[in-house]
Amino acid sequence: MVKDTLLEKEKLEEKNIKTETTEIIKQEEANINTENNLKENTEISQKEHMSTMQIFLIILTIFIAILLISFIGFTVVNSKNDNIISGVYINRFNVSKLNKEQALKTINNRIEENIPEEIKLKYNDYETTISTSDLNISFDVTSAVNNAYKHGRSGNLLENDLTILQTLFSNIEIELNVTLDEETLKTKLEDISSKLPDAVIESSYYIEDSNLILTKGKAGSVVDTEKTSANIIDAIKNLNLIDNYIEISTYQKSPTSLDIDKIHQELYTEPKDAYFTQNPYSIYPSENGIDFAISVDEVKAMLNEDKDEYIVPLKILFPNVTTNMLGNEAFPNLLSTAKTTYSTRDTDRTTNLVLAASKINGMVLMPGETFSYNKTVGERTISAGYKEAPIYVNGQVVDGLGGGICQITTTLYNAVLYANLEIVERSNHQFVPSYAGPSLDATVVYGSIDFKFKNSRNYPIKITCSVSGGIASFQIYGLATENDYQVQLTNRVTKTTSTAIYSEAYKILKKNGQVVSTELLSRDTYKRH
Repeated sequence: MVKDTLLEKEKLEEKNIKTETTEIIKQEEANINTENNLKENTEISQKEHMSTMQIFLIILTIFIAILLISFIGFTVVNSKNDNIISGVYINRFNVSKLNKEQALKTINNRIEENIPEEIKLKYNDYETTISTSDLNISFDVTSAVNNAYKHGRSGNLLENDLTILQTLFSNIEIELNVTLDEETLKTKLEDISSKLPDAVIESSYYIEDSNLILTKGKAGSVVDTEKTSANIIDAIKNLNLIDNYIEISTYQKSPTSLDIDKIHQELYTEPKDAYFTQNPYSIYPSENGIDFAISVDEVKAMLNEDKDEYIVPLKILFPNVTTNMLGNEAFPNLLSTAKTTYSTRDTDRTTNLVLAASKINGMVLMPGETFSYNKTVGERTISAGYKEAPIYVNGQVVDGLGGGICQITTTLYNAVLYANLEIVERSNHQFVPSYAGPSLDATVVYGSIDFKFKNSRNYPIKITCSVSGGIASFQIYGLATENDYQVQLTNRVTKTTSTAIYSEAYKILKKNGQVVSTELLSRDTYKRH
């Protein structure tokens, strides 16, 4: 039994081994078939891939060729274009497809249309203007047009084409540079600042008569010149001025406090004595000084009072040597002299002559300085010592205060003529006076008629005069020069009627006895007695 069992077991094992071997062989055959299939599939895929690559390369070659042809064509077209490329603007104005000349004309026209005669400014309800002509505004149109034309032409061929394409789809704006007189602009804004309705009022001081007037300021608005001028310049650059108000920028400011020490330092002036030099010849006139009539501390104490205005008395500081005190050595030459006669029996009239002459005696005029008879002699009043004496009023002889002083005017007038000085203002009497011929007289009326002349010489002159013994005498001293002339005065009556006398006077200049010129001084009309 056991033996049979073993035999059956061996047979079963052989059978299993055969079965396994068969399975292994099948599996190997299957693997071989699979490998063969994979090889076949791979070869097919490789063939398909090679075909796709070939097609792609063909398409890519065609595409590149098209691009190249397009690029060449695009470049050729652009190279022949003499106009500004599309999409280019100058300060928002389109200059595309325009040549330089057209672009220049276009931009200049736009500037002319957009720069008004006046720039309008506004601050709340306050409005004002600034004239554009005062600012000397200038636009650099040529550079802007050149820059616009260069756009798309300044690189290599590829760069230029790319720039042209980019600009075609995305516009570019060229800046238009502008210049103007910024100092004048700021000056005008500072002037506007002082005119604002709520402008700051600065503390100030001024002299009136013999007093210093101090005023405290008030806080207010001040134009911000930097910010406002920047806004104006920006509006000009952008040509954005037509029907457009530019806001005036301001800030609040308190007034500067009154600095009494500084004011005193600025006001105080030392008197200067007159002096002269002989080589070279020159006269240096005296000058009055000025100072507070009270102490600086007293002035400071004034400011503690709550007032808008403070009055500080002043005093004049006189020099030790005035110009009129300079002696004859400073005025070495007698330039002219003139005399008239008067009646010593009329004491009141004589008094008036003496008073008027005393105001003029010793007076020095610097070159170019003008003498005024009324300003020098002053108003003829009783308090000044003048007396009643005969005068002409409305064609009649009546007594009047200061009567007779026109004889001093006339005598001085003749001395001035002989010195060949410039007459500024002169009027004749109503009647021919007894002390001078027709057209050789001069009258004055305080407040209305004056006698004026100018020192037209290159050096100072000094006037001396006296009234004594029936003679009123004037002398004018100075420095004689080679350019001086001998002066001759002539007068004549040109016509007489039952009511009037007509006359004229001439000044004749001579050099070495020869007549150089003849000048008509005046033509006058007098009433007849």
